[in-house]
Amino acid sequence: MKNWNVRKVIVAREDMPEHHRLARSLSWPHLVALGVGAIVGTGILTLIGVGAAKAGPSVILSFAIAGLICACAALAYAEMATMIPASGSAYTYSYVVFGELIAWIVGWSLILEYSLVVSAVAVGWSGYAAGFLTSVGAGLPAALTNGPELGGVFNLPAVFIIAVVAGLLSVGTRESATFNAVLVAVKILALALFVFVALKSFNAVNFHPFMPFGFPRSGSAGHEVGVMAAAAIIFFAFYGFDAIATAAEEAKNPERDLAIGIVGSMIACVAIYMAVAAAAIGALAYTRFANSPEPLALILREIGQPGAARILGLSAVVALPTVILAFFFGQSRIFFTMARDGLLPQSLARVSKRGTPVRITIFTALVVAIIAAIFPLNEIAALANAGTLIAFVAVCAAMLTMRRREPDRERSFRAPAPWLIGAVGILGCAYLFWSLPVKTQMYFIAWNLIGLVVYAFYGAGRAERARGSIGETSLRSARRSSTSWASSRPRSK
Repeated sequence: MKNWNVRKVIVAREDMPEHHRLARSLSWPHLVALGVGAIVGTGILTLIGVGAAKAGPSVILSFAIAGLICACAALAYAEMATMIPASGSAYTYSYVVFGELIAWIVGWSLILEYSLVVSAVAVGWSGYAAGFLTSVGAGLPAALTNGPELGGVFNLPAVFIIAVVAGLLSVGTRESATFNAVLVAVKILALALFVFVALKSFNAVNFHPFMPFGFPRSGSAGHEVGVMAAAAIIFFAFYGFDAIATAAEEAKNPERDLAIGIVGSMIACVAIYMAVAAAAIGALAYTRFANSPEPLALILREIGQPGAARILGLSAVVALPTVILAFFFGQSRIFFTMARDGLLPQSLARVSKRGTPVRITIFTALVVAIIAAIFPLNEIAALANAGTLIAFVAVCAAMLTMRRREPDRERSFRAPAPWLIGAVGILGCAYLFWSLPVKTQMYFIAWNLIGLVVYAFYGAGRAERARGSIGETSLRSARRSSTSWASSRPRSK
């Protein structure tokens, strides 16, 4: 681990080996759709019930707080992504700004985030799909729709949808993004239908008492309540824009498209979530849909709109794969970049003739399919949040560090009030992490301890050999680049 503080030099695209170059095929509409597809999904369709159980009507405030913190992180992401338009998201930014060890911790946390999110959404989709199949007389046995902890053998629908998305991503990035945009439109129309129908039954009485469990996290372990306890869980419903940053090397005009994609998708989703949450609380007392696995559909049935409920349920089956696709895409790119850097087996960092990383896509599919087949949804979502919060803190800190280290460096997107944005992002994420269930915090610490062992006995040595093999290429790239990311040149050993 003697090189733990070595910082990464970004190699120019033309200096990369052909088998390590990702194809540039995405424009800003694709990136906005990727972000909205990642953000709007299982979180708003299911976690609004979990949030209501913890915060009551003030779950709307929980959404606002989680959205504000994510918005600050999104602005930091936009600045860093346009400064360093390279695949890898927070992992790459940390490697360039802070060094290898911090990058490994962030990358290891991102592996946790993306793997668990893909698995969680696949399990959530499985619940909707199993219910739909049962309604048309083609139901699967319970043993094939639940993992061992819920009395089943494995979750077949969850594994199936992961295989479908993996196949789609292997075909081509642009084709996947176009298909994703169509499904995102279906999902937004379904949520608009919910708001339109639910507002007809709006009753202000349902907002009283507004904050029955108080603001800070309180309650016994495993039964935490309060506005912040809800915010820490429904935070899961907001992140996803970081998947856009992983597409930096595949954007046609990264300096422009990444900022539009990240900020645009975040603004759109905050507006969507606030409208849906207000309509849900106003239409039905929160106690009647709290902890429901399908709260929005339940609300529609309870207010006498079974037809709209069926449409919403069908749209979930059709459109939830957009979340799987977006996070699966992000996960495969994190794995790809870490493998290209030597921290994971470099043989995985090869692209096909179409410019897609097929090997890493298959590897990612195997990892997330195993998780989705075995574990239940409620144990997956909270732990995914912990990994994301660490990544968000790292990106906010990287933005502030670069503002101090290189204040005159060209930035095609500059976050407004950077020191305020960065401070709110860091402190807000730290508070959300503290508000997570204690068991989740312990699991996350254990995960990172395992990661440090893997880094010490495998990743560090491999990364040093990988740097040696591309050292001359990196130096040529750094000397040629006039805007030079070479201020991040490795320090002397």
